[in-house]
Amino acid sequence: MGTHRRLGDYRLLHEIGRGGTAVVHLALDASGREVAVKELRPEFAPDAEARRRLAREMAAQRRVDSPYVAPLLGGRIDTDRPHLAMGYVPGTPLGDLVDAYGPLPRARVPRFARTLALALAAVHDAGVLHRDVAPGNVMVLGDRPTLIDFGIAHEPGADHVLYTAERPQRKRRGMVAGTPAYLAPELIEGGNAGAASDVFAWGATVAFAATGRSPFGKGSLHAVCFRILRGMADLDGITGPLAEPVRRALARDPADRPSARWLAGALAEWAHGSGTAPNLAARTAVA
Repeated sequence: MGTHRRLGDYRLLHEIGRGGTAVVHLALDASGREVAVKELRPEFAPDAEARRRLAREMAAQRRVDSPYVAPLLGGRIDTDRPHLAMGYVPGTPLGDLVDAYGPLPRARVPRFARTLALALAAVHDAGVLHRDVAPGNVMVLGDRPTLIDFGIAHEPGADHVLYTAERPQRKRRGMVAGTPAYLAPELIEGGNAGAASDVFAWGATVAFAATGRSPFGKGSLHAVCFRILRGMADLDGITGPLAEPVRRALARDPADRPSARWLAGALAEWAHGSGTAPNLAARTAVA
């Protein structure tokens, strides 16, 4: 099963994930601690833009300090095998968990939603946009989510690159980066990402966790994007104090969405079992 190869300071055990430009290994560091090592695939390793993208990912992840975000542990870009290492996050991706067992138990969703909001707030407090909050990038263990994969994260307003299996390319109007069913409408329309775009993705991800389905349905990319642009969110089954925070997070206008920090505060009492509805009277401005 394991290859026991070495990569920099890490001993690779076996592959645990693969994407368009990189592969992720379970590995051991010098102290024997399990870590996740993300390595550019051989065909992308010589590409200067792919290396810059990995460097940006490292820079973004290094700035975030949260127990609910996978920490960056190290890495090297100036090598023939560019890679980064992050804390290994046990658990199951939210998408796989829901596909196998259905939506999270109702009693667990408030704590899950608040913790994910805290993770996102820490990302934004660090001056970083995640840009791909989605069920595939949220690891779940019990009712504790951990946000992973800063592959397309960047600072607000920064230029960025999209990747296909063939080659990198600059973003052009009509192209989107992220998981389509969780993209904010302004991104579909070609606008710039902002903290509010991440908040929209939080709302869609929490709705998926609570109901077992994407709030904007399935089907072709065109159909899903059409429903997002029209604000046609299916929130049936999301009731109680969770309903209003999710509804606000999915507001069509970015200016109408609360901040991640506000969402965490609004859900605090309910998530800790008080049964008290969140105070929706005050709204913290979106960062």
